[in-house]
Amino acid sequence: MKTVKEVSQLAGVSVRTLHYYDEIGLLRPAQVTDSGYRLYDDKALMRLQDILLFRELDVPLKKIAELMDSSQAVRQSVLRDHVRLLELRRDRLETLVQLANDLIKGEQPMNLEAFNQDQLAAFQEEAQKRWGDTAAFQSFAQTMTDQDWQDSNQELMTVFAGFGNLRDLPVSDTQVQQQVKVLQETITKRYYPCTPEILKGLGIMYTEDNRFTQTIDQFAGTGTAQFVHEAIDVFTSN
Repeated sequence: MKTVKEVSQLAGVSVRTLHYYDEIGLLRPAQVTDSGYRLYDDKALMRLQDILLFRELDVPLKKIAELMDSSQAVRQSVLRDHVRLLELRRDRLETLVQLANDLIKGEQPMNLEAFNQDQLAAFQEEAQKRWGDTAAFQSFAQTMTDQDWQDSNQELMTVFAGFGNLRDLPVSDTQVQQQVKVLQETITKRYYPCTPEILKGLGIMYTEDNRFTQTIDQFAGTGTAQFVHEAIDVFTSN
């Protein structure tokens, strides 16, 4: 048996996240002691491994919960799709790395196909629907002045700072969920209509794109980007 702290250190997830997984029934501890300590056995750790794998593959928590209770065939089908997407990304990166290395050596290879993302785009087409229509943003961005961007980004960072001050609370806490609403309203006011689909996509981007993760964490405290991502997951699942 391992304590929640030991599992946190082993898997690289926060204790708060493990508590939240317990709250929503995604990952129950094998035992809770009389003192209230959560204990996890090997079966629970295997389930956590599956959960973390699906999370790394950008599967929303709500969908992960469904998959964990689905048949093995369904789970394997979802995994195959995500693995295929990862393979396409890997192949393209390997081609670009080779092209860059050739240029470093002074060679001038002709390989415009390295920049062609048609196959990847086709495979991602269904997944991209979750981001919603960003045409409104593209049109709006063209009218933004440098001062507009500066003011908007400063207001957005203030919202993230608010999340940083709430990190000791569960992501499902009313205050945290209200802060997600403030984030959605701020994006709508300052940038573009922030639908639930776009908000969910942004939440994923905050943790998957290191540029956003580092900016948010540097401004609002380490772990804030992940905290915002998890809070958005709860907000958009309700």
